[in-house]
Amino acid sequence: MLTKILSASHFGLEPNLIEVEVNVFKKGFPGFNIIGLPNKSIEEAKERVKTALINSNIEIPNSKIVVNLAPADIPKEGSLYDLPIAIGILASLGEVKLPQEKSFFYGELSLDGGLRHTKGVFLLGLAAKALKIKNLFVPFDSANEAVVLAGIDVYPVKSLLELVSHLNGIKKIEKMSFSAKASGGRFAETQQIEFDFAEIIGQESAKRAMTIAAAGGHNIFMMGSPGAGKTMLARASAGILPPLNEEEALEVTKIYSLAGLIPAGEGLVSIRPFRTAHHTTSRIGLIGGGTNPHPGEISLAHNGVLFLDEFPEFSRSTLEALRQPMEDGEVSITRIAGSVNFPASFMLIAAANPCPCGYLGDPKKDCKCTPRMIMKYQSKLSGPLMDRIDLHINVPAVDINKLMENANAKTQMVNSKKIREQVIKAREIQNKRFRGLSVYTNSNMKNKHIKGFVDITPEALSLLKQAVNTYNLSARTYFRLIKVSQTIADLSESKKILPNHVAEALQYRVRSE
Repeated sequence: MLTKILSASHFGLEPNLIEVEVNVFKKGFPGFNIIGLPNKSIEEAKERVKTALINSNIEIPNSKIVVNLAPADIPKEGSLYDLPIAIGILASLGEVKLPQEKSFFYGELSLDGGLRHTKGVFLLGLAAKALKIKNLFVPFDSANEAVVLAGIDVYPVKSLLELVSHLNGIKKIEKMSFSAKASGGRFAETQQIEFDFAEIIGQESAKRAMTIAAAGGHNIFMMGSPGAGKTMLARASAGILPPLNEEEALEVTKIYSLAGLIPAGEGLVSIRPFRTAHHTTSRIGLIGGGTNPHPGEISLAHNGVLFLDEFPEFSRSTLEALRQPMEDGEVSITRIAGSVNFPASFMLIAAANPCPCGYLGDPKKDCKCTPRMIMKYQSKLSGPLMDRIDLHINVPAVDINKLMENANAKTQMVNSKKIREQVIKAREIQNKRFRGLSVYTNSNMKNKHIKGFVDITPEALSLLKQAVNTYNLSARTYFRLIKVSQTIADLSESKKILPNHVAEALQYRVRSE
């Protein structure tokens, strides 16, 4: 008997409807074959499914079983087909009655018949909404991912035996419908703020630059001697980021669901990502890729922060691959099977030493590098790449006497909570400004948005033009300076960009040109 079960696969963030066709032959040589371009993990599903059925006390005859994953020209991978294959076998044998409404079956089986947490359930829910499929049968630990989507009924399945009882009307599984509270929220609470800005002594200029960067989503580059506090500043920035709005949260959750980074039992991602990458990270690890393209660090940092410490230590080809995503807010990956686009609108925080030894320009320690070594080290950071970074700051070493003087005075310093309040107010102004557009921050503005939304006084514009001519700045830098100036104006709650806003934006730019 032939049975068809609906499931889905994912190529990038786009779901593909998959029909799991199962035919059990009562005659012929016993066997279990899976066709339809399956990979190794799907081939292994044969043993997982058979063992799970046996351990669930479900007897199956020693028959020939053929499973086809249609359409057959799309490569399939992953363990998510375990559940639809098992239900297809049981339906072909007449052991279960399939629901009359169209339903998705999705999940990995353990050998004891239980269902494991399976990645991609949020994307499955989006596919169900688009295809108007009402019911989703998914692992219990993954159900919260789909519950955040209205219009579908999610059945959290703990075991294969429990699902069989439900389908046969013996004991129903209580369905989960849309609930904002069921989105988790606990995932947000797992983030631990490593440093508070009140713990960072000195570096007031750098703190101000970090505030501007967080308020407008701007890229920032820090250069300074080892131990000056660059890494501490970057990690403290996680504590001043505003919460995700609903649209941003859905975008981030899609990426994390595909990557399998949503913990079991959790749902909507409600904190801004803060990702770090070691300088030995490969280009694919940073940008994304693979045979079946997966998101890289820049996409996992979407709507959040990507921190790259020891910036010049990354390979030049890896750094140059950042240029297009930094400009467009997405990355396009092309493979034989097709092309996928991953969103990659991130705030880059880059940190570097001025030279290989780190002490070029240090007032107390001598640099031991030769001019050639310094030139080779700094040449890894190309002009076009640095031109895409809005804020450039020096982070000098703090004098030991100042450290001792302020050791007991950090309670009087501005803490991350107060800075975060300023950032949130500035973001609220931007949300009102860009309402109805797919633009969330000033850094996301295109040139057409600048003409439509930015109100700059003639005096401020004259100062900006003078700086562009004096320092021979590029057209890209000109527009980025306007965006930074707008963020500074938002922080001061000014409706217009004034000369002092432009002057502050310039001090974070022209001194490194």
